[in-house]
Amino acid sequence: MALGLLLLGATALGGTFATRARAAGPDPALNASAAVQQNFTPVGDFTNLVKKVTPAVVSIDVHLKLDQTSDNVGGDGEGQSQGQMPQGLPNIPGFPPGFPFGLQGIPQQQQAVEAKGSGFIINSSGIVVTNNHVVKDAKTVTVTLSNGSTYPAKILGTDARTDLAVLKIDAGRPLPYVDIGSSANVEPGEWVIALGNPFGLGGTVTAGIVSALGRDIGDGPYDKFIQIDAPINEGNSGGPLFDQRGEVIGVNTAILSPTGGSVGIGFAIPSDMVKRVVDQLQTGGKVVRGYLGVAAQEISPQMSQAMGLPSEDPSKDGALIAAISPGSPAFRAGLQPGDVITKVNGVTVTNPGDLASDIANVDPGHDTSIEYVRGGKTNTLSVAVTTMPANPDAAFKQANNAPSAATPGQAGLGLTIAPLTPDTRGQLNLPSTAQGAVIVKVKPNSLADRAGLQAGDLLVGVGPKDINSPDQAVAAIDAAKKSGNPAVALRIIRQGQALFVGVGLGKKAPDKG
Repeated sequence: MALGLLLLGATALGGTFATRARAAGPDPALNASAAVQQNFTPVGDFTNLVKKVTPAVVSIDVHLKLDQTSDNVGGDGEGQSQGQMPQGLPNIPGFPPGFPFGLQGIPQQQQAVEAKGSGFIINSSGIVVTNNHVVKDAKTVTVTLSNGSTYPAKILGTDARTDLAVLKIDAGRPLPYVDIGSSANVEPGEWVIALGNPFGLGGTVTAGIVSALGRDIGDGPYDKFIQIDAPINEGNSGGPLFDQRGEVIGVNTAILSPTGGSVGIGFAIPSDMVKRVVDQLQTGGKVVRGYLGVAAQEISPQMSQAMGLPSEDPSKDGALIAAISPGSPAFRAGLQPGDVITKVNGVTVTNPGDLASDIANVDPGHDTSIEYVRGGKTNTLSVAVTTMPANPDAAFKQANNAPSAATPGQAGLGLTIAPLTPDTRGQLNLPSTAQGAVIVKVKPNSLADRAGLQAGDLLVGVGPKDINSPDQAVAAIDAAKKSGNPAVALRIIRQGQALFVGVGLGKKAPDKG
């Protein structure tokens, strides 16, 4: 509907004359605007900051091609070939295929698809930082400056694990840039400003506060996002998050939303992580990380009891080693499943995320001090960290020990366990070298059921003790019951992932004092 502007005017009445009374002059004492302006002190805002940093913030346009013909492939795997007409459409001699229905029935050509994002310039030579997901699978990348100038961009490097990318543009002149500051001292409650290109609206500014720190949203192994309430939307990805000093303290990356739009829960990659990754991408095109070779998990209250860890907040006790890659630095140094890593190079480790980040930041080839707890005692060892392989998860394989031929038995706790057979290995997709005892049944509402154990889990250890057969499992669980501990730690493999499960034994934990 077209909207028009209607101007209202006076209507003349024929033969009628009116005399207007002279209006009294305005009374200054009644002027509300003038009253506000007396002794006026403006509230501080971000106008100066925005004016200064906007020239260094860019919009990013990405072109990629999607194969639209793949949409014609049916669920049974049979597709329409390029030279065939779909059934039900006419084929009239002398006319184009599909006439008179246009080209609807003809497989479409590849169509260019455009995506938009944001970024920021970090030095005058034209180095641009953005998100990896903004430029992933790009055919061409174009960067638009705040003055409207556009330049083709070259991708210098990307890092999927942190969702960061570095681009290079050649403007033929030095460009305005911004500094990447430190996120180490960022605190909840402080003001932040987000700039970017939401929905293609370049130069959009929003403000808010830091809502929380260290958020893990399941996006990657190094999640420690800054949570903000400054509105960010689709297209803000890769844009800078500024503090009041005009320094970048984060890269806007994701939102949590039931609607797809901003609801005041946004996430930015901390600038200290950005610095380390961007420096490597800029110089070498890839990120080299340290590798220890452990799979670690958070410590639950039941697990804390089972492992004898005296803490009121087990989730901050450290990182519990659930599995170790054969031949890895951790394996050679003597670390074992069930050890709890509490420090790396003297820095406290409160959870698996801390461990992953701390080890990744170690230069490969350097010795690293690891403090860990085993059997209630604190130990320290030195580990020579190596370079993380391309697929570190693939390195976790079980040792080549043959399982026992014992028959199914009751392991207590509400578990029925059985030995591994070639059939069960195939059913559970386990390698031929797998060892342990298979949980074939979990009694409803039993101790094991309440702890979350499931039929199909492979039991490979009780506490620090490896399990090769149902008999060994039964004996180890019975020993744990007799020890007086309020819980027992069972090490299992579930869907290829190793983890500990703490199972309460129905006993009251001993008083601390």
